[in-house]
Amino acid sequence: MSVLNQKTINRDITFKGVGLHSGGNVTMTVKPAKPNSGILFKRIDIKENNIIVPNIFNVSSAVFCTTIANESGVSISTIEHLMGALYGLGIDNALVEIDNQEVPILDGSAKLFIEEISKAGIKNSEAPIKIIKIEKRIELNDGKKTISIEPSKVSLDIDFELKYENSLIGTQRNFVNVFESDLTDIYNSRTFCLFEDIEKLKEMGLAQGGSLENAIVVKNNEILNEEGLRNKKEFVNHKILDCMGDLYLAGYKIIGKVVCSQGGHKLTNQLLRQVFQQDENFSLIEITEKHLPNTFINKSHLRSIA
Repeated sequence: MSVLNQKTINRDITFKGVGLHSGGNVTMTVKPAKPNSGILFKRIDIKENNIIVPNIFNVSSAVFCTTIANESGVSISTIEHLMGALYGLGIDNALVEIDNQEVPILDGSAKLFIEEISKAGIKNSEAPIKIIKIEKRIELNDGKKTISIEPSKVSLDIDFELKYENSLIGTQRNFVNVFESDLTDIYNSRTFCLFEDIEKLKEMGLAQGGSLENAIVVKNNEILNEEGLRNKKEFVNHKILDCMGDLYLAGYKIIGKVVCSQGGHKLTNQLLRQVFQQDENFSLIEITEKHLPNTFINKSHLRSIA
């Protein structure tokens, strides 16, 4: 089987944990799916209108996490770590059944998703993959935050920089080729916050399930987690994981180069929305070299509800 054929997982995989922001207990099962199904979420605690497509135009909120919703207002939040894991492993098709409104945060990274999917194994199909090839450079700016995407020959490159006034975090930058680099440090890197922001987040109804078990907490020049950091660039590496997950909301693998400074969920989503506004910005290509028209994309899945 070609590595360029569509893939799913071999068997059901179940994860149990709490939602980082909701604090609720959640059980989530990732199931195999047929070729050309894509990634779908299903809220099994809701009986009707419970399918949500993880797509850029279905992002209903990008504040501190990525939340998607369907036309009935049924939502799933904090999908970015799971989506980043699926993207990195090349999983094209899967059904994610979940009994609450938020993907379990687990240890705050994609590490456990990667481990369990690897244990279950990956199943190849005969169906060729489809990719989005960026044709034109697009750049967005939001104050000091910037992000751009431009054509690349055969890879998805992410060049990410973060800047914090906190001297322990400071300025970090890293570059990965999503299809060729060793992404272990990316998958293992946890979400993080400043100690002084915790109360603000809780007042906003966020981080209700947050703890040192699932997030790095930085207080002044100290990391409160006893084990410290997992890698030297864990802060920016987690941002790259988030970026990968948010990019997968394009629906297909992307061939292009992303350069981002101080961005996040919202800016990545805005960038992709701009890409899809004009057909000349991208091509949708079947890996057999058969070019597909942009109208191939199911517009009903792309309907904006944000």
